[in-house]
Amino acid sequence: MKKRQFDYIVVGAGSAGAIIASRLSEDPKIRVALIEAGGSDQSIVIRMPTALSIPMNMAKYNWGFESEPEPHVNNRRLDCPRGKVLGGSSSINGMAFVRGNPRDFDQWEQEGAAGWNYATCLPYFKKMETWMYGASDYRGGTGPVNVNAGNDMKMNPLYQAFIDSGVQAGYPATADYNGYQQEGFGQKHMNVAKGVRQSSAYVYLKNAKHRNNLTIIPHSLVDKILFDGQRAIGVRYRSAGQTLDVHAAAEVIVCAGSIGSPSILQRSGVGPAAVLEQAGVAVRLDAPGVGENLQDHLEVYFQYECTQAVSLNRHLNWFSKGLIGVRWVLFRDGLGATNHFESCGFIRSRAGLAQPNIQYHFLPGAMRYDGRAAFDGDGFQVHVGPNKPHSRGRVAIRTNNPLHAPSILFNYLQREQDRQDWRDTIRLTREVLQQAALAPYRGAEIQPGMQIESDASIDAWVRENVESAYHPSCTVKLGADDDPMAVLDGECRVRGVQSLRVVDSSIFPTITNGNLNAPTMMVAERAADLIKGRSLPAELAPVWEPDDWQTSQRSATGHQR
Repeated sequence: MKKRQFDYIVVGAGSAGAIIASRLSEDPKIRVALIEAGGSDQSIVIRMPTALSIPMNMAKYNWGFESEPEPHVNNRRLDCPRGKVLGGSSSINGMAFVRGNPRDFDQWEQEGAAGWNYATCLPYFKKMETWMYGASDYRGGTGPVNVNAGNDMKMNPLYQAFIDSGVQAGYPATADYNGYQQEGFGQKHMNVAKGVRQSSAYVYLKNAKHRNNLTIIPHSLVDKILFDGQRAIGVRYRSAGQTLDVHAAAEVIVCAGSIGSPSILQRSGVGPAAVLEQAGVAVRLDAPGVGENLQDHLEVYFQYECTQAVSLNRHLNWFSKGLIGVRWVLFRDGLGATNHFESCGFIRSRAGLAQPNIQYHFLPGAMRYDGRAAFDGDGFQVHVGPNKPHSRGRVAIRTNNPLHAPSILFNYLQREQDRQDWRDTIRLTREVLQQAALAPYRGAEIQPGMQIESDASIDAWVRENVESAYHPSCTVKLGADDDPMAVLDGECRVRGVQSLRVVDSSIFPTITNGNLNAPTMMVAERAADLIKGRSLPAELAPVWEPDDWQTSQRSATGHQR
C-alpha cells in the first residue's frame, strides 16, 4: 500500500474543492493534494453552454444518484445528478448564477452558524467574481469567475415580454437580483465568459494545476478518512485497481458535495451510530447530524404554445444544432454561448414573508431539461418552484463499500406548508403568464392546463410532474455548540475530531433562495481564508425590502433596510 505526504488533502475537485485547493496552494510552501473521482473537464460538451443537458446525462460525468421512492410524490424515484469530473457539478450544471437572498445568510447566523451573515459573506461573493458591468458595492470586478447576462436578451423578444408580464402583474422590476434587490423580474445572470462555461475547475485550476506544490489525483474514489485516535491524518482511496493512502500533516478537507461528503464521513465512522452500525462501520464519533437536514428545490415546467416563430423549438433539429455548434466553435457566440435562461423572477407567495420564496427561470422554448421537445411546434416555458422548503430528508450509507450508492430520501412535500406553497405557485405563475405583454406570443397552455385550478387537481398534478432542480444541500450543517445536529463549527471544522473540515453546499444550515453554485463557491472562498487564519472585513451594504410585506403578497415599491 503506497503512501504519500502532503500538508492538506482536499477530497473532491468540484465547486468548492477546486477553489480550496487553488487558494491553499497559492502559498508555495504548502503541499496540497486534490483527489477527484472523475477525470478531465476538457470537453466541448462541458465548455459549450448550450450543451448543458449532455454532460448531465453522461455516466462519465455524472454520479447518477436517485432518491428512494418519495412517499409524497406518488412514490416516484427522482434523479439526483452530481458532477463526477474536475469542476464537479459546476461542470455539468445550468450555469445560472444566483447568490441567494441577503436574508438567507443572516438566517444562517440566526440558526447558530456564527460569523456567517450577509455582511461577512458579501466580500467573498465580490472576491470570486468579475461582473460584466464592473465592480460596485455589491459586485466584484477582478475575481476568477466571470459573470454576465447572456446575450443581453437581444436574441429573443420573449425574454423582455416575460419581465414585462411580471411588472404588469404588480411585481417590481430589478436591475440586479444579485445586488441591492433580489425581489422582482429582470435579466438572468450566468457564469459564462466569451461563450465558455466558467466552472470552478476552468477558472481556479487552469493556472493552479501547474504549481509544483499542487498534486491533482483524478480517477480516484475515496474510501474513507484515516484517523490516529480522533485526529484525521489522511485519506484512503482506490485508483486503477490499487488501494492507496495519502497522509495530511495539517488537515483533511472534504468537499465531495451534499451527497458525497456525508457518505465519506459515515464510511469513516463519523455519523449517526444507528446508520453506521447497520452499514457495518465501526463508530468513531456518534454525530447524529451527518446526513440529516437534507434539503432541495423542486420545480415544474409551466409551458405555453407560442403563436410566433420565435422560440427555440425550431432550433432542435440536427441541422440547426449543427450550425449552432459550428458557429460556437469558430466564434464562441450565438445560441451556443448561452444557457438560454436570460430572464427570471423572484416573488413572495404570501403576505408575511419578508423575502421571495418562488423563483422563475424563463426559457423561450418548450422542452425537457434533456433537450427533447415538449411538443411539435413553437413554445415557451418557465421553470418554477418554491425555494424555501420546510420538508427535510436524509442521506445514509447502505454499506461500507464506496462503490455502493447511499440511500437518499428527500421527503419532498412532506409538510403541508410545502404543498400550500405549490398551490400558490401554480396560481401566481398562471396569473403572470396571462398578462398582456405575452399576449402577442401566447397560445394554449400546454401544462399544467387551464383545467388544473382546484387545490386537489393542483396537488395531484404537482405530485406527478414535479422534478428536482438538482440543488441537494444542508447535510453536514454549520451550527452552534449546543445544537446536537450541527456537525460543524463556524470555521467548518467537524466537532468531536481534529484536523477535519467540510466545505461545500452540505454545510448550509438552510437552503438559499436560488441556485446553489454561487453560494457554494462563496463558502469555499471564505473557508479558504478561515483555514489560513484570516478573514476579509465585513461589508454593510443596504438591501431592498418591500414596504408592506407584512400585509401584502406583492409590492412594486420598497425601502432600504
